Amino acid sequence: MKHNFARVVGFKQIDDYVLDVAFDDGTSQRIDFSRVLTGDLFEPLRERNFFAQVRVDSEAGTLIWPNGADFDPDMLHDWDKVKEAFQAQLAVPVGTR
Repeated sequence: MKHNFARVVGFKQIDDYVLDVAFDDGTSQRIDFSRVLTGDLFEPLRERNFFAQVRVDSEAGTLIWPNGADFDPDMLHDWDKVKEAFQAQLAVPVGTR
């Protein structure tokens, strides 16, 4: 089975935590990150000015922030399919997984 790895090629900030993310296959996703900015790595992104420092890491093909926070580009590409499961996973208290 052939697997196509998604690569982020650009984005546009729409709102405080909302980005339109463009992929190398010509598709895009509008992603609201507000519900997934939890934990040591992602919590700093809740500060609006810090979130706005997002950039495309062309080597990894994904979005990255100055503190090293990033998301798997395949997950971003399929956000509509995976967002509920991802948000639910973040809501589970540590040590109960």
